[in-house]
Amino acid sequence: MGVEPDAIVVGFVGIGVMGQSMARHVLSAGYRLHLFTRTKDSAKTLCAQGAIWEESLANLAKISDVIISMVGLPDDVQQIYFDDDGILNHAKKGATIIDMTTSRPDLAIRIYDAAKQKEMNALDAPVSGGDLGAKNASLSIMVGGDKDIFDAVLPILKLMGKNIVFQGESGSGQSTKMANQIAIASGMVGVCEAIAYAKKAGLDPETVLKSIGQGAAGSWSLNHLGPKMIAGDFDPGFYIKHFVKDMNIAAAASSQMGQRTPGLDLALSLYGKMIKGGDGNLGTQALFKLFK
Repeated sequence: MGVEPDAIVVGFVGIGVMGQSMARHVLSAGYRLHLFTRTKDSAKTLCAQGAIWEESLANLAKISDVIISMVGLPDDVQQIYFDDDGILNHAKKGATIIDMTTSRPDLAIRIYDAAKQKEMNALDAPVSGGDLGAKNASLSIMVGGDKDIFDAVLPILKLMGKNIVFQGESGSGQSTKMANQIAIASGMVGVCEAIAYAKKAGLDPETVLKSIGQGAAGSWSLNHLGPKMIAGDFDPGFYIKHFVKDMNIAAAASSQMGQRTPGLDLALSLYGKMIKGGDGNLGTQALFKLFK
């Protein structure tokens, strides 16, 4: 951003499964990191490493040069930005807002427009790569907004990801993430079916993965989540409940554009069964339970 990291105050909102690691990378690079999250306990580890806890979102917004948000739902995004004590009502002129939550494209545009009216800058920059990508600073980051602002904050984004692509105007980052989730949705069904078939055919599914994972069928889901399915490891890297939220956003956006998504619709119906069965807090690979 043209100045030394320790001269820049970065405010980070939301220290969850992924936000914890993402914020740590920013702190480790020398930026002055201030935190706000619903429960102070989740920020204890980072505070012990030098981050500063803020008692209110308004306080964080007032002192930050760059504000990064990584929360759960679009409703959470709307609240932290538009409430009376929210970011848009308290951030200073010239501040740059980066929402990295997977949210609605139309909400990203609303935030951008409101920020411009108050002489702030806003980017939508959702990520892909799960908790492992967050820990390893290897996330894919899809960015919408103004190119000059993207260029200015790219050094910070590089601390959290490797595949960082500017997609275009405001909302483009979120729309790209929807394309990503649509691809994953159908792919997860295919991974489950393939492993279930291998077991039914009397094959060793781990050995099968050694072959198909390096061929045309290879994918991140197959190679990273397939082994977890086989092992019965359903701990969350990415919660089913959050994936269902993403798929609902994608389905709604697709419907508005008149785009058919039969693969997405099937995946959404299957994951809906998981939610109804009380499995919303399991990882997305737990879909395999329906195929066992």
